[in-house]
Amino acid sequence: MGRTKQQQREETMEALTTTARRLFAEHGYGNVGLETIAQTAGVSKGALYHHFSSKAELFRHVLGVVQHDVGEKIARAADAAPDSWSGLLAGCRAFLAAATDPETQQIMLLDGPSVVGWQDWRELDEESSARHLAEALTGLMAEGVLAKRPVEPLVRLLSGAMNEAAVWLAHSPDSQADLATTMDTLTPMIEALR
Repeated sequence: MGRTKQQQREETMEALTTTARRLFAEHGYGNVGLETIAQTAGVSKGALYHHFSSKAELFRHVLGVVQHDVGEKIARAADAAPDSWSGLLAGCRAFLAAATDPETQQIMLLDGPSVVGWQDWRELDEESSARHLAEALTGLMAEGVLAKRPVEPLVRLLSGAMNEAAVWLAHSPDSQADLATTMDTLTPMIEALR
């Protein structure tokens, strides 16, 4: 039985996304051409252009997928914790741990802001990890664990600190050791909110 046009489109999109993600992670945005992506994915350049008008558009899509995956890791880590407070700390650690993953480093932290621009990068971050942080803080305030205060500035402050730490970890020669030090430093900062 033949595949439908919709199935073919989905398979092409999946092949392009997976291939571009791997190549961008391995070589960096500036060192990967659309022709290489199309050939490696086993699709024509025309099929690539049917889905994406430019390399920047394809990269933005891949960046969105990576940021979504990081957001899912944060949510899983937080949900696995025994209580909401531990969940907040686990989510923060999961976000920072993602910064030690070479794929996430290259796509999300090194190339992302420069390729899509800071504002678009922040919007993608808002859709993924910042949303989870806002939900966690709101829940902790509702439980009385954190003092009630405006959530939006608190999310911006914590998210900004963690994004900056994540970029630092991405450039660190010993990101695993620096991750432990960063969490040791971040935890009392968050504890001060109690």
